[in-house]
Amino acid sequence: MKDMRRLSDNEIADQLRGAREELFDAKFKLATRQLKNFRTMPHARRKIARLLTVMRERTSESETNG
Repeated sequence: MKDMRRLSDNEIADQLRGAREELFDAKFKLATRQLKNFRTMPHARRKIARLLTVMRERTSESETNG
């Protein structure tokens, strides 16, 4: 979490896009019975949630300060 807070807004958006693609790929592989490591899905979901949390913290801070 601390590492995510150090990222810029653009870097967070890129990481979020990558995590969503990772989750999509895992779901696709699960549907086609190619997924070997089932832990990738919860891992990707948690990463997405953490990134969205950091984004929401930043928007709430800017609204409070602004």
